[in-house]
Amino acid sequence: MNRRAVITGIGVISAIGQGLSEYWDALCKGICGIGEVTLFDTSGYRGRLAAEVRGVHTEGRRLSRCDIIGLIAWDEAAKDSDFHTIDISSDRIGICIGSGAGGLLSAEIFRRETVKAGKGRPGLLVPFATYAFTDLLAMKAGVRGPRTTISTACSSSATAIGISSEWIKNGLSDMVITGGSESLSETTFSGFNALRSVDEVPCRPFDRERKGISLGEGAAIIIVEEYNHALRRGANIYAEILGYGISGDAYHVTAPDSDGKGIVRAIEMAFRNASYRKEEIQYINAHGTGTPANDLAETRAIKHFFGERVYHIPVSSTKSMIGHCLGAAGALETVATLLPIIKGFLPPTVNYKNPDPDCDLDYVPEPRKMSVNTAMSLSVAFGGNNTALVLRGMN
Repeated sequence: MNRRAVITGIGVISAIGQGLSEYWDALCKGICGIGEVTLFDTSGYRGRLAAEVRGVHTEGRRLSRCDIIGLIAWDEAAKDSDFHTIDISSDRIGICIGSGAGGLLSAEIFRRETVKAGKGRPGLLVPFATYAFTDLLAMKAGVRGPRTTISTACSSSATAIGISSEWIKNGLSDMVITGGSESLSETTFSGFNALRSVDEVPCRPFDRERKGISLGEGAAIIIVEEYNHALRRGANIYAEILGYGISGDAYHVTAPDSDGKGIVRAIEMAFRNASYRKEEIQYINAHGTGTPANDLAETRAIKHFFGERVYHIPVSSTKSMIGHCLGAAGALETVATLLPIIKGFLPPTVNYKNPDPDCDLDYVPEPRKMSVNTAMSLSVAFGGNNTALVLRGMN
């Protein structure tokens, strides 16, 4: 079976832009969307900044902020892929969505209303479950094929994209709606503050002075399709998902294995799955959270796998602009990884000022013109949930 998985539709919303062209343009300019949080009071916390989506009305009956942000991305992806022209009556269209906190913000609002007035709106609890957005999206899209929700912390949506490509290649589906959506919540914000994992200024991935993450929110919905299916309907094809790999550290609940061995295994699996040579990778979009432990482990893993050639491979972290979007991070970063493939521009690691002798790769501190054909996106999550995606242009 020689089936190929390609990307034929993209929808994005983030702190630096709504819509693919606006998102890519902001990445090209190195715009940082990290600022003051307005969704809840942060006065009691060590860190008070996050990459919040602005100007979006997110009050809906039985819809969480996560749902509404995700549906905005879905509407764009549907238009971009001409989804309305597709026969959805068969079971050949699947949905595989990555999710982190889901509708947790709605549950927090319910609790505040209950404490204040003695009764909260029950509808706020409807979208609370992690799988709620997946089910909502299935109804909105009207598809009845394979459906699942992936929740592996910060690698959730990257893993969902990888699994979607596998469904395509193995003949389970001809098209899969994938990606992820995430909204900020005070519970998540307070949790990372309690771990002292939040920086007091916008995050500085790979910088010697880095102190932690800046949380973010947003959504990226991606249409993955079988190559010949896409050709038959004349779809626009952005890139091919060559392969993916997943692994577990079996090391610690929150900290990564300091040697990055689990990350290396995920990369090795991705290249085996892709039947591709590592010498052809031209850009890496790193997980790059800005925590001392993660950035060091990831740098070590990249160096271990690519050897001396690693110093000729640009590596950047877009979390320095869009924040750490947890369940949606992998999908948003997959779309960022396509930027040099489609537009010939490397997204930079903004806020990177002070080189760390232990993190000594080319972290692209300024926006840079560079066309690439093959790139990799890495996601490294709590619990040692590692995912690597290998993407290739269609030229």
